[in-house]
Amino acid sequence: MALIYCVEDDESIRELVGYALQAQKFDVKTFADGASFWKVLEGRKPDLVLLDIMLPGESGTEILGKLRRRDGTKTLPVLMLTAKSSEYDIVKGLDLGADDYLTKPFGIMELISRIRTVLRRSGGRAGEKTVLSYGPVTLNTETYRVTVDGNPVALTAKEFELLQYLLLNAEIVLKREQIMEAVWGFTYAGETRTIDMHIKTLRQKLGEGGRVIRTVRGVGYQIGGPR
Repeated sequence: MALIYCVEDDESIRELVGYALQAQKFDVKTFADGASFWKVLEGRKPDLVLLDIMLPGESGTEILGKLRRRDGTKTLPVLMLTAKSSEYDIVKGLDLGADDYLTKPFGIMELISRIRTVLRRSGGRAGEKTVLSYGPVTLNTETYRVTVDGNPVALTAKEFELLQYLLLNAEIVLKREQIMEAVWGFTYAGETRTIDMHIKTLRQKLGEGGRVIRTVRGVGYQIGGPR
């Protein structure tokens, strides 16, 4: 099980990331600032660090610089989280040695995908199943291949993330707001129609396999469950 440290001062984001990664079988510890992070780091080094740029006191870029200057953490995988999207901030973080970056707001499935990619490149543990399946539908998170009864199905990036999220939570009823937060990175009631349209096209592309996606009227969607 991969150990991930998340340094993020926004409590809501910290809780969301912590809960989501724990649900995917990662071992997660969260910190509101650099001081608490450094204290725990002395005792145990993680497999990867999620590091916000804008932090109280010591900034994320300052923390990253220190990590890269220390012998024990020079090669520690770091994924930067930032509300800034300017080229300067992105380049600065990468120049300091960040392995990847993600701009807020971000979808949970995109975050998990980025984490898995960075861990795979660094030789770390993925902490998540590579192949997900339900009935005739199979999804491979490494090859980005989806099949129905062994036959390949071409999906867009968002359709793939949507199917992945449903399969990861098979037989659990997912509210539209939960899906929007996990896949699109935000929640807004007026945008939930987007989910309905993606579900419709996803079912069409999956053909007979689309039958595994169940509509829970007035709530959301579910893979499997009673019909």
